Amino acid sequence: MVKCRCLVAVVALGIASFAQTGQNQSTPSQPSSPPLYKNPNAPIPDRVADLMNRMTLQEKVAQLFPNRNGGLLDTTGTFSNMSPMQIFRQFNDMRNPLSPRKGAILRNAERRYQIEKTRLGIPNFAFGEALHGSMQYGATMFPMPIGLASTWDPKLMVQVYTVAGNEAAATGINQVFAPDLDLGRDPRWGRTEETFGEDPYLVRAMGLAEIRGLQGPSYRIDPRYHVLATAKHFVAHGAPQGGTNTAPVNVAERSLRENFMVPFQAAIEQGHAGSVMASYNEINGVPDHINYWLLTKVLRQEWGFDGYITSDGDGLQMLVERHHSAANYADAARLALHAGVEYDLSNGDVYRTLLQQVQNGRIPEQEIDQAVKHVLTEKFRIGLFDHPYVDVNAAAHALNTPAHRQVALQAARESMILLKNQNNLLPLDPARFKHIAVIGPDAEFAHLGGYSRQPFHEVSVLQGIKTLIGAQAQVTFSQGCQITTDVNAHNPSWKAWYDNGYHLPDPAQQQKDIAAAVALAKKSDVAILVIGENESIDREAWSMQHLGDRDHLSLFGDQEQLVKEVVATGKPVVVVLINGRPITINYIAQHVPAIVEAWYPGQEGGTAVAETLFGKYNPGGKLPITFPHSVGDLPDFYNHKPSSVIPWIGTDRKPLYPFGFGLSYTTFKFSNLHLDQPTIGTGGNAVVHVDVTNTGSRAGDEVAEVYIHERVSEVTQPVLELRKFQRVSLNPGQTKSLSFTLTPRDLAQWDINMHFRVVPGAYDILVGGSSDDTQSVPLQVVRR
Repeated sequence: MVKCRCLVAVVALGIASFAQTGQNQSTPSQPSSPPLYKNPNAPIPDRVADLMNRMTLQEKVAQLFPNRNGGLLDTTGTFSNMSPMQIFRQFNDMRNPLSPRKGAILRNAERRYQIEKTRLGIPNFAFGEALHGSMQYGATMFPMPIGLASTWDPKLMVQVYTVAGNEAAATGINQVFAPDLDLGRDPRWGRTEETFGEDPYLVRAMGLAEIRGLQGPSYRIDPRYHVLATAKHFVAHGAPQGGTNTAPVNVAERSLRENFMVPFQAAIEQGHAGSVMASYNEINGVPDHINYWLLTKVLRQEWGFDGYITSDGDGLQMLVERHHSAANYADAARLALHAGVEYDLSNGDVYRTLLQQVQNGRIPEQEIDQAVKHVLTEKFRIGLFDHPYVDVNAAAHALNTPAHRQVALQAARESMILLKNQNNLLPLDPARFKHIAVIGPDAEFAHLGGYSRQPFHEVSVLQGIKTLIGAQAQVTFSQGCQITTDVNAHNPSWKAWYDNGYHLPDPAQQQKDIAAAVALAKKSDVAILVIGENESIDREAWSMQHLGDRDHLSLFGDQEQLVKEVVATGKPVVVVLINGRPITINYIAQHVPAIVEAWYPGQEGGTAVAETLFGKYNPGGKLPITFPHSVGDLPDFYNHKPSSVIPWIGTDRKPLYPFGFGLSYTTFKFSNLHLDQPTIGTGGNAVVHVDVTNTGSRAGDEVAEVYIHERVSEVTQPVLELRKFQRVSLNPGQTKSLSFTLTPRDLAQWDINMHFRVVPGAYDILVGGSSDDTQSVPLQVVRR
């Protein structure tokens, strides 16, 4: 079984190992003065060197995987001989969830054991997930990253992930496996929901904001409020063949550098992410976990990465069991360590072989030393030695606070995308629509998406509408149909995401439910259809029993029939999409007058959807990914090459909804687009100015999107490339003048000799509110 970061058995709750292989577990005698590595004022490199000089080979190797020799703490706080998976199930027992306070107590106990009962007192990392909030019981759950990217608001992302880091740190977690910097290049892939979309610059900007929120503003991380970030999955995980998880990726180095590597390079050079996770896939025949060029030549030597590289969960085992690039675990360990992987994120069976291989001369000890140096550096950076314990009483009140809920609500609001609003049906007026039918399989329960846990507070779409409307109108619900039977009152969405398999509803019952929904729609003044996907069909496919990729993007099951029959009633219809990837909604786009894309909107999503539908909030989100007409359109990302223009029979190659698209209840105008200088040198900056005016009658948000295109280039360039953006709020009639500075790095390309430089020539600078609705100004770049 392959499961991402799947030491999930121990990792997801941060309960790692509690003893270190080869260390004397009796309390050591106290020296007359503490060693240098215990001096919090000493430079980190000196502390690392001092500690490594005291370590045995066995103690060094023990730093490179989660050790279990001393046992694991179970939920009673005592050591147990149970397997990590058995303990994981105990910790995830829905009937007895692990409280934040108890989690803090157990992590404190873990560290106390390591510090006081082992020879050198080296604490282990306590790992956690933070894809869209700290993945632990009670924590604040934000919209999925595909929704967060729809905000186009990096400042808000810093707030979101500051909350995630605060909540993780408060309970003793000190490293999280986030951000996900994959490009979502194939929406069939079930992990599209985990990405910030298809564009390298947008993913870069959002990823940098996430790292800033998680790690804090300085290089030295304050463990009271922040955690170590892990940039994943390095690299090109989001473009698998056929859209199936862990499948091969065959792309040239040029494409890697132009697209997939862009967010990671920024995460290292600008964000100073403390860790990088290798990805499951192979690139051009070489699995990423043993790709020396990728992990050492590029990541370390070219970009200067000084953190540590971890495998993905069971990623080293995959070298033997799926890639067949290593004959056994010992070979896998030797290949991966040499390539640059320094931590075995699994049960440790692969890197457990390192000790004997060094002793037998098959692996040079210098490779062990290099890996241990990087791991220890990040432990000192996060303050594991100096501030190992957390305040358990504070932890009890640190999660899902009113302030954190407000951030989640604002994130959900800003993620709402208005895709269609024919004849201004939205916002709905309760005075006009006195009988409101809420219909659909995604209305009754909150849908959080993958890598979630049960928050202390959540609002479904149905609940959000009922709360907002109150006594103003009658709100009646009908399920209409089911997507699968896995999400229900007894099995929340996060649990359905984790469970193996999916279960289809009874066909006869489906028809009865559709008939009931149609009858309700006929008696109502307006029908709000809440449809899309759920967490049992839209998720990471980590085994043959846990699937999540799709071979088509149409509405799953009987939802299309439900929509058509409700539309046939002649009543006004609004569709709200709850999903983690683009859906081919051709019938809906043609026949339904109003469509809102809500994605998986997080714990406050129901409130945000209701506010959007009834005009309490004016939607301003923009698509971070292209909506195709069908899977036959794939690949369908906006920044394609100019030769990719010939349509299929009966099509025009235009997407259903383009990248960067999103409407509003007001209107905007871009004007006065100009440059400071129409001609610059190859080392100069191009300063772009544009005015944005709210020409409507409501306050609203617009996103100014700045693209570039070189007209003629020896190395073909995309038709458009996003380079800057800014979300602005404008009152009716208000104009804001915006300025953007395009630096040489923004204009540079990989030339014919694979040198990254600004190429002289004629460029177009394009600005607008969508990739398909821009105005342009010419820029001439000359050699100087």
